[in-house]
Amino acid sequence: MEPFLISTGLVAIAEIGDKTQLLALVLAARFRAPWPILAGILVATIANHALAAAVGAFAGHLVSDQAARWLLGALFLAFAAWALVPDKFEDEDEPPKRDGASVFWTTTVAFFLVEMGDKTQVATAALGARFQDVALVAAGTTLGMMLANAPAVLIGEAAATKLPLKLIRLFAAASFAAIGLWILIAG
Repeated sequence: MEPFLISTGLVAIAEIGDKTQLLALVLAARFRAPWPILAGILVATIANHALAAAVGAFAGHLVSDQAARWLLGALFLAFAAWALVPDKFEDEDEPPKRDGASVFWTTTVAFFLVEMGDKTQVATAALGARFQDVALVAAGTTLGMMLANAPAVLIGEAAATKLPLKLIRLFAAASFAAIGLWILIAG
């Protein structure tokens, strides 16, 4: 259960203010159809994070335990620094525009692509390497993603602009740093 709980908490915190949360706000404002958007986020996240956790678990078998511990600890410290950098929603992050595309498929494709290389995807791979439990890590990171993005979709931009994103980013960075140090010291 530890892989699930740690994965859920880290991603839920790290995802607040992330570009995918901003994408959720844009999709909600554009389509005003929360349920297909939430379903698209769920499907994209399951696919993306299951793949990332599997790659991480596989990579975890390729290196020694000592090397994996140092690499994973360093990665989490890097995530801490990365979490301090605010994400900006840029034009290229907008969902693809296709005639006749449903809200669900637009959301699914956009979320899958925007999540590629994102810190939560990289964190999912690192958690997969650490825990060697693809199912629990992917389930946890997916739940964390939904916990962060569902309010953005359901409540909308008005509530999201009132969240103290700087403080949340600091808390996410501290969480990543604490886990990185824990891995390096307790490993």
